[in-house]
Amino acid sequence: MIVNISLAWLQLARQKARFFVASTGIAFIAVLMFIQVGFQDALYTSATQLHNNLKGDLFIISTQYQSLTFNQSFPRWYLYQVLGCDGIESVNPLYMQFAKLKNVITSIKFPIHVLAFEPNEAIIKLPSIQQNYSLLQLPNTVFFDSKSRSQFGSIPQDFEQGKSVTLEIFNYTSSIGYKVKVGGLFSLGPSFGVDGNLIVSSSTFFQIFQGRSARNVDIGLINLKADANPQKVLAILSAKLPKDVIVMTREDFINLEKNYWTLRAPIGFVFQLMVTMVFVVGVVVVYQILYSNIASHLAEYATLKAMGFKNKYLLFLVFQQALILASFGYIPGFAISIGLYDVAQSVTNLPISMSVDKAAIVLFFIILMCLASGLISTKKLRNVDPADFF
Repeated sequence: MIVNISLAWLQLARQKARFFVASTGIAFIAVLMFIQVGFQDALYTSATQLHNNLKGDLFIISTQYQSLTFNQSFPRWYLYQVLGCDGIESVNPLYMQFAKLKNVITSIKFPIHVLAFEPNEAIIKLPSIQQNYSLLQLPNTVFFDSKSRSQFGSIPQDFEQGKSVTLEIFNYTSSIGYKVKVGGLFSLGPSFGVDGNLIVSSSTFFQIFQGRSARNVDIGLINLKADANPQKVLAILSAKLPKDVIVMTREDFINLEKNYWTLRAPIGFVFQLMVTMVFVVGVVVVYQILYSNIASHLAEYATLKAMGFKNKYLLFLVFQQALILASFGYIPGFAISIGLYDVAQSVTNLPISMSVDKAAIVLFFIILMCLASGLISTKKLRNVDPADFF
């Protein structure tokens, strides 16, 4: 084994320029993979941030529900039906809709996602909301997402400096703005479908969206008693409630959102296609590198065959070279990607960060890519005949 590794290494290191170019090419492929995997993970993480921060054990949604970025409501009186079931502690409605927020500097209006609940209880599990939700009881007071994209202006900075910040929100069906005051900040963050978020009380929500009715809610949050069996309650509610709504657990609710972005939204398909294309391009690049290396050492391989070494030994030698190239390409690609993740996160405000899972996934694909290339490139080596060289 030691002899094999030494020979595989010496063959690669003998031509330093080629080895450097080969490692650089694989590092570039690794960076592309990290970028694709990072943004794909950010797509799912950002799309489900609200799901993870909603205070509830079970959730009621319309059967027409697609994702948080679409309006899909159901009658509020369904929640009153739920209250009559055993094991239910409380139910709360959540209202959602897009509005346009005017940048006070440029006067340009940008879409913003407005979330609303009744401020007698904080149904969003963010520290700033839990501690200060009673401020929403003040007329025309809102909480602004400090991680919203910069197009909305310097709202978080102005608020933190103690300035009084007044915003003007426009309903999509009206040209008349509704003025509100920022009473606090929270950190949720944008997604691929949402640039920023506002949290308001239900009364303020219906002042902004006068075409909306309080009789329809977008999501129902169900809190169970401590001794309740979630699956049993889920079965009871599913049988009791009308068929135009679905009751589900948080995990199912999150998976429903992920499935939308994976299977139905174009961006999910694009990410999966790009990961596949990067892998295929990587196989071609590494194949060219290994094939060129085999061709330039074909006489040496023929000599080894003439000395009695079997094809198995020679193929194993090529696979070791593939693994060496994978290692020397992956390490710098990993290091570069950490820096690129930081840049992407600061620019987009998306949750893009390096993790053990991402590092392991890309390493697996890089190794698989190099081994696949090695397997393809050994066809010429298997057919080499020492008699052709002597």
